[in-house]
Amino acid sequence: MDYRETLAFLFEQLPMFQRVGAAAYKADLSNTIALCRLIGNPEQKLRFVHIAGTNGKGSTAHMTASILQEAGYKTGLFTSPHLKDFRERIRLNGELMEQDAVIEFVEQFKDEWTNIKPSFFEITAAMAFWYFDRVGAEIVVLETGMGGRLDSTNVVRPEISIITSIGMDHMQFLGDTIEKIAAEKAGIIKLGKPVVTGRLVPEALEVIRAKARDAKSPVIESDTDQISVPPLDLKGPFQPINARTAIAAAWELQKRGYKIDDEHILKGLSRVTVNTGLLGRWQVLREQPLTVTDCAHNEPALTGILKEIARHDYHNLHMVLGFSNDKDLEPLLKMLPKEATYYFTTAKVPRALPADKLMELAAAHGFQGEAFSSVRKAYEAARLYASKRDMIYIGGSVFVVAEVV
Repeated sequence: MDYRETLAFLFEQLPMFQRVGAAAYKADLSNTIALCRLIGNPEQKLRFVHIAGTNGKGSTAHMTASILQEAGYKTGLFTSPHLKDFRERIRLNGELMEQDAVIEFVEQFKDEWTNIKPSFFEITAAMAFWYFDRVGAEIVVLETGMGGRLDSTNVVRPEISIITSIGMDHMQFLGDTIEKIAAEKAGIIKLGKPVVTGRLVPEALEVIRAKARDAKSPVIESDTDQISVPPLDLKGPFQPINARTAIAAAWELQKRGYKIDDEHILKGLSRVTVNTGLLGRWQVLREQPLTVTDCAHNEPALTGILKEIARHDYHNLHMVLGFSNDKDLEPLLKMLPKEATYYFTTAKVPRALPADKLMELAAAHGFQGEAFSSVRKAYEAARLYASKRDMIYIGGSVFVVAEVV
């Protein structure tokens, strides 16, 4: 198979949560353990920073990787989902995994997958372990997919763990209370290994502390004014919080013998997009009209986004929105500003909520808008009607963002 055919095989033959939702979710680690055994258990040879959280884990992962790169470490970065290119999920020093390596991995092992019946994410995690071992990564920043305890990445023994935030998301898989979700995320805490926390609500922090006590793991709480935030290239309401978490993680790695100094931290946090290629976090697409897109897709993240929008000076607000069909939209719709023009849309994934259904739900909450059959058409309409002094926001789903960045 060539690269295009290899991707088609991965996307079409393997269940992928981002596309089909719950049908792709595997609630145990047996498949990942079998895949790792098949490829020689490379995860046992690598060093990791393991990151979980409801929001902020992607940005924190990229910040941490950028700091490590500035310190001269050959740094692997595993994140999900991708926006434009599958290989965004697996990077070395910011460079995408080579196409030939993707092809080689699939060709070498795919015949053995018949009995394992893995998901797309399980295969991707195994591919990352195989690739990072092959290219000699000195440390890997590893982002969980959804939870923690049963996440496919949770077969590693990290140098440190990071838990960025706990909020109400993916409740059908992780539990219907903050405490239950926190317990799932806390599953990445390993015996004797430090855990760095971001901004956690008290009930979540209590669960994390209890798990850490059981694991004899020190807890480093980063949400403190004692950690000053330097200039950041990533914009948006949550990035100073994420930066404090990344700084605390860097300090903890220093204690464990990693040669990271203040200059590496300063440069790393000011060059995240250059060093790691991060997209879709309060990303400004145009200045006139101010056009911003962001991957925020749940209540805590959208709360911050709406606060950030309110800080800007504009005449009229235009909201291009699309959501997944398994999202509880009631709390999200109650948050959205009434004084805006809405362009409801559908991303090109099976899991997307149809635009007309979204418009119907929004109308019941008093929103005015129109449904569009594609993100491109919705964005074009917003640009047509917006004046130079207006603001356009595009979001609601990672997959909506992927079609405009």
